[in-house]
Amino acid sequence: MKLAVVIPAFNEEKNLDTLHRRLTGVLEGCCGEHELIFVNDGSRDGTLQGLRLLAEKDPRVKYVSLSRNFGHEVAVAAGLDRADADAVVLIDADLQDPPELIARMVERWKQGVDVVYAQRVRRRGDGALKRLSIYVFYRLLARISDVEIPLDTGNFRLMDRRVTEAVKRCRENPRYVRGLVPWVGFRQEALAFERDARHAGRTNYGLFRLVKLALDGIFSFSQVPLKIGTWIGGLMVALSVLGIVVVLADKLFGDPSVPRGFYFLACAMFFLGGVQMFLLGMLASYVGCIFQNVQDRPMYVVAEERGWRPGEHDPAPSARSFAVRGPAGVRATPAVDVVVRREVVDRVEERAGG
Repeated sequence: MKLAVVIPAFNEEKNLDTLHRRLTGVLEGCCGEHELIFVNDGSRDGTLQGLRLLAEKDPRVKYVSLSRNFGHEVAVAAGLDRADADAVVLIDADLQDPPELIARMVERWKQGVDVVYAQRVRRRGDGALKRLSIYVFYRLLARISDVEIPLDTGNFRLMDRRVTEAVKRCRENPRYVRGLVPWVGFRQEALAFERDARHAGRTNYGLFRLVKLALDGIFSFSQVPLKIGTWIGGLMVALSVLGIVVVLADKLFGDPSVPRGFYFLACAMFFLGGVQMFLLGMLASYVGCIFQNVQDRPMYVVAEERGWRPGEHDPAPSARSFAVRGPAGVRATPAVDVVVRREVVDRVEERAGG
């Protein structure tokens, strides 16, 4: 069997050597042929130089460096695009997910499981507020999602080739891999583990990025936010009918010398205005996702890569584009993949054939 490990990395210079040593130690014992695919997601430290040194020492190390920081989920997609193996493992470079768990994942895969995902039972190194927020988010997403997304799971998982190929064909952006894999289906099982604290460096997921990731997951796999307006509208109609009854009763039986109505009217106006702005904001998020996808830009741009022969893979496959490759070997940082529209190519081929 051949196993590929995809490792997105952003400012992970201090973790590379330890990660490489632990990964190779595990993989040499549990499987024969394997490769390590690092994705440098626009790091600003010495991550790229560290990957160059690893690739010089170990031919099993391959890397692709993106032209800027496209985000963790897109970096995962760039690694999956280059993975050609019987099974693929996704793991982060911060060593919070123990590489030693891969051996148990491979055992489950050999028993016929298509996806083995690591499920956290404990998180070391995270504050109480972060643990509570993540706990609430996963259960909220599970309740409203159109897909059954496992609780307390990240991207750390092993996927069979047919699952990997199906995920590759999902080119939406923004992406939420931990929702895409359950959407694909097949036989999926959990593997419980205790998540370690970060080995070195600072976390790259601050509050803003965590909130954005949570919203990407909700808007990608649930239509419940779009239905909230209908529910609130029905509630407002019911309250309005009740209000009419109260006003009529007060008009008929209340004291006419007492002023009424102004404060209630003011509160109702501010409340309904706030509800409308909230619903417009959610609708704008869905429209923004549609706009981003219909632009049909390549998901990422490659600045440098090493470990693949020309024509061995398609750097950025999609339904409407392909990449024109440069010379073999390492490409210099200024070089980028040139994306050509499939329609143009079809016309050229038709003219050549005619």
